[in-house]
Amino acid sequence: MNQYFKIGKLVATFGVQGQLVLEHCLGKKTSLKGLETIFIEEKNNTFLPYFITAAKIKNDKEIYLSLEGLQSKEAAHVLIKKEVWLSEIDFKKFAAGSAPISLLGFMVIDNEIELGEVLEVIEQPHQLLCSILIEGKEALIPVHENFLEKIDKKNKKLYVNLPDGLLEIYKNS
Repeated sequence: MNQYFKIGKLVATFGVQGQLVLEHCLGKKTSLKGLETIFIEEKNNTFLPYFITAAKIKNDKEIYLSLEGLQSKEAAHVLIKKEVWLSEIDFKKFAAGSAPISLLGFMVIDNEIELGEVLEVIEQPHQLLCSILIEGKEALIPVHENFLEKIDKKNKKLYVNLPDGLLEIYKNS
């Protein structure tokens, strides 16, 4: 089974030819050169491929995209606010190693206990949160200098020392 990583969302249409603006968090300016396919999650864990016909850099965090089959502003408008995903192989090619999004797929470890795999990275103005599943429920783990012990990129592990009681919020509730 393919694993997919969320890289951003389609935020606007551009022009009258069906172009879209992709706001991404790949951590570097990119035109996605060489990328053929993006994925949009239609239903839970059901990803539909959209084939890229053209891509152009707008700024550090945005790209103009043309997708196969979208030739009008109205056709493109249907995809506004949809999240964009890449396959794991493509994600590794395009995400900057220093970007917070590169933590996707890492195992979060607190005091030698594996808590779960990072499913989403949420960037907020003053902190970074990693979404994991604990007992089937989403838990938000702060990645803050006070709690972060080490990031092992080679083994895809994120070592934290969380404050007492933080995990109890997510358990047995």
